[in-house]
Amino acid sequence: MASISHFTIFVSLLVLFSMLRPALATTRKLAALVQEQPLLLYHNGPLLKGNVTINLIWYGKFSPIQRSIIVDFHNSLNWVKAPSPSVSSWWETTGMYRGGSCSVIVGNQVLDENYFLGKSLKMAQLVTLASIASQGKNPINFVFTSADVAIEGFCTSRCGAHGSGTGNGEFAYAWVGNSLTQCPGQCAWPFHQPIYGPQNPPLVSPSGDIGIDGMIINLATVLAGTVTNPFNNGYFEGSAGAPLEAVSACTGIFGNGAHPGYPGEVLVDKTTGASYNALGMNGRKYLLPAMWDPQTSTCKTLL
Repeated sequence: MASISHFTIFVSLLVLFSMLRPALATTRKLAALVQEQPLLLYHNGPLLKGNVTINLIWYGKFSPIQRSIIVDFHNSLNWVKAPSPSVSSWWETTGMYRGGSCSVIVGNQVLDENYFLGKSLKMAQLVTLASIASQGKNPINFVFTSADVAIEGFCTSRCGAHGSGTGNGEFAYAWVGNSLTQCPGQCAWPFHQPIYGPQNPPLVSPSGDIGIDGMIINLATVLAGTVTNPFNNGYFEGSAGAPLEAVSACTGIFGNGAHPGYPGEVLVDKTTGASYNALGMNGRKYLLPAMWDPQTSTCKTLL
């Protein structure tokens, strides 16, 4: 794991460093489950391809185990000779978009357990946080907020978001929050009873941490959207201000036979009863959402 540093920065310098572009939200209302196959169009903008560095900013209280689950997910994206079904085989679908494959490495990590900007943040403050860790080629600066941090629009209109900022060149940023104490029925489904739709029993989460496993689903959603539509002119369907992207176009689909309130057929661990559809490094199991396949124009699942 990359080394983790603590905040030693000044707000005034950070505000000058970054200029915010509107963030693209990923919502997870079950009522929005796509019934017809989406059609994402390419809008002629650049995509993130080749070697991409993901810098991680941990804002608030995350245990070492929680951080390791998320870091292992990132490291699993390009896992060579991974067993099937794997996180890396899920990620391979992004290579079917224009420009070919995207190889991800974890770069700088920054840990702030002292809530540098407080516990209630506006979207503009997220890009301020994202700017601190920027390093590497084609960086994505990813902010993770803990369960006690409130973000503008969190739960009501988004579970995560991505956009772009400028500093030492343009960079993509993304954010996902831990919804455990705020809205697990909205942002941690299917590991929690949904707010909307049929009230089927929730699935058992792979790690036993509903908040973190919900974050993985939203992380996967936002990360796929970031590399295929980093600057709001890549692949999407609908309005550029509220687009359906690579994974958000396939909301609620995790396996074959998915329908509103039912995630589809997934694997179940015989020992723990946990549901998953992807294997990761260090023995991890993850539940990953379907991704739109540009070659078949369908929502592609691992199972």
